[in-house]
Amino acid sequence: MLINCTNCRTPLQLPPGDPSTVRCVICQAITQVAAASDYRSFAPPPPPAPVPVPLPLPNVHGRKRAVICGIAYKNTDFFLKGCINDAKCMRYLLTGRFHFPEDSILMLTEDEPDPYRIPTKANMRMAMYWLVQGCQPGDSLVFHFSGHGSQQWNPNGEEVDGFDETLVPLDFQTQGMIVDDEINATLVRPLPPGVRLHALMDCCHSGTALDLPYLCRMVSDTGHYVWEDHRPMTGTWKGTSGGEVISFSGCDDHQTSSDTSALSKVTNTGAMTFCFIQAIELGQATTYGSILNSMRHAIRTVGSNGGGAPAGPPNTNLMNMLVYGGSVSGHLLKQEVQLTANETFDVYTKPFFI
Repeated sequence: MLINCTNCRTPLQLPPGDPSTVRCVICQAITQVAAASDYRSFAPPPPPAPVPVPLPLPNVHGRKRAVICGIAYKNTDFFLKGCINDAKCMRYLLTGRFHFPEDSILMLTEDEPDPYRIPTKANMRMAMYWLVQGCQPGDSLVFHFSGHGSQQWNPNGEEVDGFDETLVPLDFQTQGMIVDDEINATLVRPLPPGVRLHALMDCCHSGTALDLPYLCRMVSDTGHYVWEDHRPMTGTWKGTSGGEVISFSGCDDHQTSSDTSALSKVTNTGAMTFCFIQAIELGQATTYGSILNSMRHAIRTVGSNGGGAPAGPPNTNLMNMLVYGGSVSGHLLKQEVQLTANETFDVYTKPFFI
């Protein structure tokens, strides 16, 4: 059941049981919850007109905002060792390299003390809504997810391969997954002109996890590429409201992404997240084409003499964020980083910046 926050009108998901109050993750206001019998006695009122949600960010032109989600699935059969490392490294990168204010980053991991920052399905939905709410021309938004990804059958013909891509929240066994249609509706379609969103999806089956219409298909090792049109053969395509969306994904839709120590040589990380940060730190991220090729090369050569972390001193900025003690893996990683976007562009001339 959903109720609206009495302060900012954000829809709130009620926790299990019969709570008397619920706290809004956006404005922190406490909303009283009516008894269950009160809800049965009358029909729910029509939804109120949209009201801008006050955000805990400076209300200035050109602001930056990010959601970083890392899920380890601790104490389950689905445990991942590197995802919380990924989240911490991404926060360090955004604040140190791209000057994101600390209070403009919403972290969701199992290590967060605030129960509203635990990466449950309801909290992830709220975080995505928060990321785009009230965005203005000049805003730079980032959504980073490191965890499990999956697929489920799509019966309506809107997917080229017949499957929807999904993100796997911490409580997926009881609450289900977050489908790419919802991700697109929440993060992509609302963006107005002048707003840029970068999504970094470090999970399995993530190639088209944002349902963006164009995928940059790299042609082997030649450096050439073609834009594949992934708009559905049937139905109506729903694009953005004028904003720009570019997504790096850990692998193609039919592939899996690795949680490995083979790249850092010191502890587990997501292969895609590590290579993304490494490309930036090594100055190989001048254009979208250069960063994509750098990431793909680093992953492809893991286990060979040229693979993994660069020779010589380790990447100090990144290594400071990692806990020493992982084992070195020598196997090759079978995943190909993908680039998707809501519009096509020349990947070798378009400058990369967040």
